[in-house]
Amino acid sequence: MVMDFEFRKQVMDYHQGSEVIKYCYQCSRCTDNCPVSYVTDEFYSVKYNPRYNILNALLGYKDKIFSADPLAIWGCTVCDTCDEVCPQKIELTEVFTLLKNQSIANGDGPDFIYQQAKTVIENGKAIPMQSAIERRRQQMGLPDIMAPNADELQSLMSNMGIDKKLK
Repeated sequence: MVMDFEFRKQVMDYHQGSEVIKYCYQCSRCTDNCPVSYVTDEFYSVKYNPRYNILNALLGYKDKIFSADPLAIWGCTVCDTCDEVCPQKIELTEVFTLLKNQSIANGDGPDFIYQQAKTVIENGKAIPMQSAIERRRQQMGLPDIMAPNADELQSLMSNMGIDKKLK
């Protein structure tokens, strides 16, 4: 296993209050309180473990992080539970955001992320309107929902180069 010092520095610099992250003493409170870790323990062959991500990031084990199951990076739902229970006040979700961004920059994001991004860009929202929902709204006497204007979002994403990162 090769330690990537540049990656380690990147993690330290990205973290809010970079000095604090060095003091993670691997107590496992993040993993013990993580709702995703709890669910993956029962239903998946791979357990989501925020503590391993932080440890590997602190040690500069970039290859170990990015060659693991995509759940290792993408399991985080950014619920901030780990941030709240960390006795060292490490903002783990900041590190996980960095890992997700690097995964996309490398073209290694999971397909469902690219599909969701395409849906948002095409429709202006994550879940497009469906005729069944529109019918139920009419039956309940609720007003029609105006379709969002996706042109501005598409222009913004194009200017940022996001559209080129989508598979």
